[in-house]
Amino acid sequence: PVAEWEEWVAEVRNHPEQDLRIEVEREGRTFSATVRPARVDNGNGVIGRIGAAVAVPPEFAEQLRAVERYSVGAGFVAALERTWDMTRLTFSILGNMVVGNVSVTNLGGPIRIAQYAGYSADAGLVQFVSFLALISISLGVLNLLPIPMLDGGHLLYYLIEFVRGRPLSDEAQMVGQKIGIFLLIGVMILAFYNDIVQLAG
Repeated sequence: PVAEWEEWVAEVRNHPEQDLRIEVEREGRTFSATVRPARVDNGNGVIGRIGAAVAVPPEFAEQLRAVERYSVGAGFVAALERTWDMTRLTFSILGNMVVGNVSVTNLGGPIRIAQYAGYSADAGLVQFVSFLALISISLGVLNLLPIPMLDGGHLLYYLIEFVRGRPLSDEAQMVGQKIGIFLLIGVMILAFYNDIVQLAG
């Protein structure tokens, strides 16, 4: 007898490419079957796998859901904290992409955004609005990057003008604009490519 799911998982994992004779009781009836787990190398060794999982009732997720309500003032403070956390996370991910610690395949374009917008809309109004807020924060952070053509680029020009006491020459600003356009087009192409690859996969 198998008392719990983990025991069955261990039995399958320990017998790759070996026949397992099992008896199953379902709706008062008992029947026999032979299962042969496939051989899979998970990076830590060879295990057996049959591609089965526990059927989770749809209402189970609702039982785990919790709603926390705030007053107007506390809600405003919580929103600021959440916005700050998401801003820091966005900068952290961008920085790790630049140094290579995070794959650029995580960068998504309008196709992926539309997909996740659909998923969040299916989950409910609160999830959909939360997703829109996340996208707004991410776009706001990207817009503040010190790249010419973006608001962050204009702020960079203002900072340079403040330090130098005079604005950059028209030629220097033109070069910066060209660099900014090149970077933005490159990011857009990469995002579209990642979206297409994800759809094709």
